[in-house]
Parts: sequence; C-alpha cells; structure tokens
Amino acid sequence: QPEPAAPSGAQCLEHDCFGIFWAARPFAEASAACERGGGHLMTVRSTVAEDAISLLLQNRSGQLWLGLRLALPCTEPTQRLRGFQWVTGDRRTDYSNWAPSERRCGERCVTVSRELRWEEQLCQTPADGFLCEYNYAGSCPRLPPAEGLTVSYTTPFGARGGDFLALPPGSTAVVPAMGLELLCDEEGESGGLRWGRAAPGAWPCRLANGGCEGVCGEEGGRPRCSCPDGKVLGPDGRGCSSPCAGAPCQHHCVVAGSTFLCMCESGYRLGADGSSCEDDDDCAVLPRLCEQVCVNTEGGFECRCHRGYEMLEGRCRPVSRCYEAPCEQRCEDVPDGYRCSCFPGYAVDPQAPARCLLHCNRSQCPAECDPHTLSCECPEGFLLDDDADGGQVCMDIDECDMNFCQHNCTNRPGGYECHCYAGYRLLDQNHCVKIPEEDGEGAYSGDFGPGPQTPIPSRTPPKVEHLHPGALVGIAVGALSAALALLALGYHLAKKRCRSPTTMDYKCSGPHEKEMGLQPVASGCAA
Repeated sequence: QPEPAAPSGAQCLEHDCFGIFWAARPFAEASAACERGGGHLMTVRSTVAEDAISLLLQNRSGQLWLGLRLALPCTEPTQRLRGFQWVTGDRRTDYSNWAPSERRCGERCVTVSRELRWEEQLCQTPADGFLCEYNYAGSCPRLPPAEGLTVSYTTPFGARGGDFLALPPGSTAVVPAMGLELLCDEEGESGGLRWGRAAPGAWPCRLANGGCEGVCGEEGGRPRCSCPDGKVLGPDGRGCSSPCAGAPCQHHCVVAGSTFLCMCESGYRLGADGSSCEDDDDCAVLPRLCEQVCVNTEGGFECRCHRGYEMLEGRCRPVSRCYEAPCEQRCEDVPDGYRCSCFPGYAVDPQAPARCLLHCNRSQCPAECDPHTLSCECPEGFLLDDDADGGQVCMDIDECDMNFCQHNCTNRPGGYECHCYAGYRLLDQNHCVKIPEEDGEGAYSGDFGPGPQTPIPSRTPPKVEHLHPGALVGIAVGALSAALALLALGYHLAKKRCRSPTTMDYKCSGPHEKEMGLQPVASGCAA
C-alpha cells in the first residue's frame, strides 16, 4: 500500500495541528511518515488532545499509533506512563488513559482506538493507521464567512478542507469566486501572522475587509486601504505603520502628519543631517554653571571642586584635615592644617600634641575611675586618696615638703618651682649657683641660667687641721639625728603614697618638674 501523501483528516488549534492517516504501518514507518511532514507521532498530555482524537476518528473503528514507545526492558504498571516515553524524548504528561494490562516485556508501543483507551502493542505489528502532531509558533484565524463565497484551505503538511478552526503559517486559502489565493504569513509592524498575498493593495472589501489593517473602501470599483491619523500605508498597500517606523532618528522620532521629525534629548542638538544628535558643551553655553570647576560630559555636565575642597550637598566645601588627624580627643580646623585639643579635665601632652593627659589646676580634683574595672587614675603629681564620702579624689603632692629645692620652693598643682636667694641663680631645676660679680647683681635669680658652672670660692680656703675628738663625736651625733629624721619623713610619705594592690598604684613623684600624664606601676614604691 503506497505511503499517503496527505492525512485523511486534520484539525488545528492555535499552536498545534493533528492529522489522522488511515494507512497500515508498523510503528517505525508511521513515525517516519509524520517526520517527513514536519511533525511527529501524536502526544496526548491532556484532555484537549484527547478531544482532538475523538473529533478526527468520527466514530470510525481501528487502532492508531500514538507517540509512546517502551524505554525499559519491561512495562511498569505502577507508573503513570508505565515505563513508556514520548517520541519527543520526555515523559511529561498530565493525563493517561490506559487499558488494563499486566506487566509485559519486549519492544512495545501504544495505540488508541475509538474508545480512546491506550493499549500496548508489539511495535512491529502494523496498526490500522497513525496520528501525527505538528507544532507552530502561531496561526491565522479562518477567514470570516462572506455571502456567496466558499474558501478552501490547504495546510503545509498537506491537509485540505474548509472546516479548520485555525491555520498554521504557510497555509493557503483559495477563493474560487474571486480568483484569489491568500497566504498565512507574517505582516505588519507587530510581525504577527495575517492573511496576505504577493500583489500589493486591497482585494474586494467584503472578504476580510480587503486585507486592510485600517479602513477598506471601494472607489470606482477598486478597493483601497486607508490608515488612521498618525499612520501611513505600508509597502504592501494593506498594513498601516507609523511614519517613524524605520526612521533614521538617533534619539526620538515625532509623527508630523504623514511624515516625521527627529528630536534630541536634553544636552544634545540636532545635527545638520536632521537625524543625528551632537553633544552640547553645557559648560560653554552657561559659563557660571558650577561653583568652581565645570566638566562637560556626553549629554550633560559635571561639577567638581578645586584641590583642598570636596563636594557636599552640591557645594564645594574645604576639606577638613580632622578626618585624617591623629587627635586623641578633639580636633579643629585651622588655616593650612588642624589643631588638637582635649576634653575638660585633660590637657595636651607637651611631648605628643595629639595625646591628652589628665590635668588638674587645683590642689584636689575628682579621680577618673573606670566603672567596669573599678580602677582610678590621677594626673602626675597627685596621689589617689579617699574623700569624706568614700569616693576617690586626687590630692596634690606638696613637693616643697620633700626639700627638692636648695633655696626657696613654691608648690603648684601637680608640680613645684624652685627659687634662689639674691646673688644666686638656678643651675638646674633644683640647685642654685652663685652669680659671678661681673654678671651683674641679681641676674638669673629665679630662672635657668645659661649653663652649669663650677662655683668659685670668694676667699682662700683655710689650711687643713686635725679635728678635736669632741668635734668628731658631735658630727656623728648630728649625722645620726639627720638620718633618723629623714627615715621618719620617708616612712610617712611611703605610707601615704603606697597603697594596697586593690587601689590604683602610681609611681612616686621624683625631684623633677612633672608632666601632665599618668605612670601606673606595680604595687609598692621605690625606696
């Protein structure tokens, strides 16, 4: 029996067409016949496809191949597709309609009958026919009926008839009464499928509006298409398109009647060719556009600032040096730089201007205590002590009681100052040296002198004589008394300054001018 050239019947939906072939073929030959027409054996994944089969069979009996073939050695009755696979290579489905069957092995394929039940068959056994499926991206609607006109359709896979619901691309519609043949093809701006023909212009308006996208009219017996305002007829004389379709405008196209105008975005001007757009130099057009520096950019401009300034809220502000300053507490901008300062109760460290040290300008100040570690700190030159309320205070050390100064001493909060008698000047912080007569009376009596000098005796020292034994005894007694007095004073100071490890310990003040800073040490004080 020869291979059928066209299906015995067919039906098309929006994206799918189904054809029925009444020709006895084994499964493999039926599958090849569908592929030659651009399709494949039918897949039935929903009740929609099942309805199409029912329509095509039209109560005819017989077994027709579906696109199911066993992919396993044996069937699996518990699975939805029983181990079968679609000819499209997948097993996706929302529907199945199997006839009762036991587990079977070997090469098996599936047929469907008028009862729409799926039955397993040997693939080599010829069935009474087969069902083909064709898939398309879109379709053309059937032409609207017109009085006295019959239309015959032909699909790309060879099906013919006049009762199709939709036609796939490439289908033809023949109207014998008009001698007209139309083709379902892409037309118009949208690229959608429409009925058309190779010859431009409209056909008689009573059939599908003459193919016009706009209005079809017949003047002098000749059909002609016209378009609404803002659109013009396309090259085929039927479709309508905007005058801007295909316009060479670089930025914007504006419809002006039956033509168009090109326009540019802000910051550009239309070029001499009427379609391209050229950048405007905004900085040249508006000289004072920016506060300091204007930089032209593509389609606009950018404001920038001179070195040493930064852009803040659209204005150029001087760059604060404090952003990168190492100040420990406070910082203020000054011309060409910055200056560090401290919170109340602190003073700038003379040796490191970025650091802050505890400072007290009275004889007694509250101690700085950490509430977490319960440790307290005092400025240098002060000792930690308890006040009447049980709090911690910093008490100034009276260095003048320690006889650091050779002559006179003035105690100050956190420090002291030595003064010399008339005719003497300070040799260092604590000691005085007699002023030579040629230097003038009273020079350097209270300030540091130009440098250390060896004292010059005012008269010739007496000759060395042997001391009387009584004098030696007096000297020894005096030395012992002085030692006992110094020991008592040292004990008193050590008791005051040296606290138990539970209290914050500090280095005992030495005979030098004190800097504003703390020097925590281990518990206990140096003798």
